[in-house]
Amino acid sequence: MNSEVKSKPHVGLFVTCLVDLYRPNVGFAAIALLEKSGCTVSVPESQTCCGQPAYNSGDQKSTLAIARQTIEAFEHFDYIVAPSGSCAGMLKHHYPDIFVDDSNWHERAKAFSEKVYELTAFLVDELKAVPEASTFNASLTYHDSCAGLRELNIKQQPRELLSKVNGLTINEMDDTDVCCGFGGTFCVKFPDISQRMVTDKAALVQQSGASVLAGGDMGCLLNISGRMKRVNADVRVYHVAEILAGMAEGPGIGDA
Repeated sequence: MNSEVKSKPHVGLFVTCLVDLYRPNVGFAAIALLEKSGCTVSVPESQTCCGQPAYNSGDQKSTLAIARQTIEAFEHFDYIVAPSGSCAGMLKHHYPDIFVDDSNWHERAKAFSEKVYELTAFLVDELKAVPEASTFNASLTYHDSCAGLRELNIKQQPRELLSKVNGLTINEMDDTDVCCGFGGTFCVKFPDISQRMVTDKAALVQQSGASVLAGGDMGCLLNISGRMKRVNADVRVYHVAEILAGMAEGPGIGDA
């Protein structure tokens, strides 16, 4: 993207399916953070899924249809931002590839992909902005999601933002960058392996001694929180955007 950021960039927020269906508060928190950082934010009503489930399942026809709809809904914005490394990775890296045999859509997908960012990376790397510090009195450990870490190099950005939160102590768990076992369709195709992986991850969260787990992907957070409920772990789970925006007063993910 251009080195000079507009004084008030217009951002299209890609909400993601899991945020929309399970944790709308994450979407509202993302909007709050972007607006506090000087952006104008719009949420196109025509958006649906990023197409990753269809893509991972080999359903090329559905993937292409979803991608076209998403590009048409968002390509006129200055930036496209998602509170998810998984969805942002799909939009940024895979959209150009799936249109390799269609020159017109390939060029549109490339131009679109250059404007796509995961939320914390956008705040730190592109805007170079730290929103007004919130307060969150707790000890926290952070889970690095596979797609965000390996496709988008997201690791220090959320930690840099969390380090500014008043009252927050970060207790890094061991193997924070090891997969939680969700992996989109992986947990459906290989449930036994997935359960073992998330059980190991839940144990690492508990061993950290933190009272809160945070992360940047709802899929991972739903998966880990579900397992921790089953082992009766006393750990609350929040999306990083909720904590940064001062919107983590309510029940954690998976809590009643």
